[in-house]
Amino acid sequence: MDFSLTKEQQMIKEMVRDFAEKEIAPYAAKWDEEAHFPLDVFRKMGELGLLGLPFPEKYGGAGGDTISYAIAVEEIGRACGGTGLSYAAAVSLGASPIYYFGTEEQKQKWLVPMAKGETLGAFGLTEPNAGSDAGGTRTTAVLDGDEYVINGEKCWITNAQYARQVIVTAVTGKDARGKNIITALIVPTDSPGFTIRSNYDKMGVRASNTCELVFENVRVPKENVLGDPQKGFKQFLYTLDGGRISIAALAVGIAQAAFEKALQYAKERVQFGQPISKFQAIQFKLADMAMEIELARNMVYKAAWLKDQGKPFTKEASFAKLFASEMGFRVCNQAIQIHGGYGYMKEYGVERHLRDVKLMEIGEGTSEIQRLVIARQLGC
Repeated sequence: MDFSLTKEQQMIKEMVRDFAEKEIAPYAAKWDEEAHFPLDVFRKMGELGLLGLPFPEKYGGAGGDTISYAIAVEEIGRACGGTGLSYAAAVSLGASPIYYFGTEEQKQKWLVPMAKGETLGAFGLTEPNAGSDAGGTRTTAVLDGDEYVINGEKCWITNAQYARQVIVTAVTGKDARGKNIITALIVPTDSPGFTIRSNYDKMGVRASNTCELVFENVRVPKENVLGDPQKGFKQFLYTLDGGRISIAALAVGIAQAAFEKALQYAKERVQFGQPISKFQAIQFKLADMAMEIELARNMVYKAAWLKDQGKPFTKEASFAKLFASEMGFRVCNQAIQIHGGYGYMKEYGVERHLRDVKLMEIGEGTSEIQRLVIARQLGC
């Protein structure tokens, strides 16, 4: 038992691990190869209450805390990085903004079905010309009577093909300083003029659905504005802070899986008359891997705890995301090294972990952006 976890958190960890080992891990390699999104598994996760884990029961959720949710992300990611990414995106990006900023009507209409696992949601922020520079959004939403008319495109949007709605950021005007006003709008995926394509051939997290979105005069009613129409930019920054905790947890889960495979292999692989785990060169690698995973996990828990306490957590979320993602890449890389030639082969599974974990250094703010966020939090 983890000394830092409550009885409830420990129960969630065991429940999700058991589910992931039975329902996800045996199929992860196949889903990776076929770029298959396991929709049936998400239905089962919904039945278990995992898609509503951090939301109150009155909105169809399980009433859990952020630490419990981070634990669930880690355990699902340990089984399959792609499934873990889509799970994290469904909760942190698809559902959380509506919980944080939505009206009561919006919560009943959009959040409750997501929390119950009946529907999925997505978050449309990134564009072909606005990645790290999210303020450079070019998608526009123009008010025409009681409706907004949306034009533009988004790229690399997780889960959109299977989502009932996408929260979309769009430029709706200029402020007094001449800067873009960015507004968030809830856009049903069956809206006329809304095209969703999933043609990406990705390096990793291939079991996760990733889409390109095109908006051609897509009309949504004014009541679909999420939160303050003037503060869409600030809202998505808060959303990303929370999302970074889940990406960090996912990196920890992927690294844990790679470490476990490497440890097992080192005990079984015999060279020069003894298991390679008896050689100091390998022991030191494994010691460093175990230490870094534990440090990253503790940073995830701290950021999650701060969020649960209602305290500022922007800096700690970036600490967790930056350290866990770079740690994950190091650990997965060393896991391949310990396996030697076998590690380079798909059969042993560790190369998949390296391909999957690489995205953690890119998505939800690159490592470079995390360092920028941290520097600003330090007052630089």
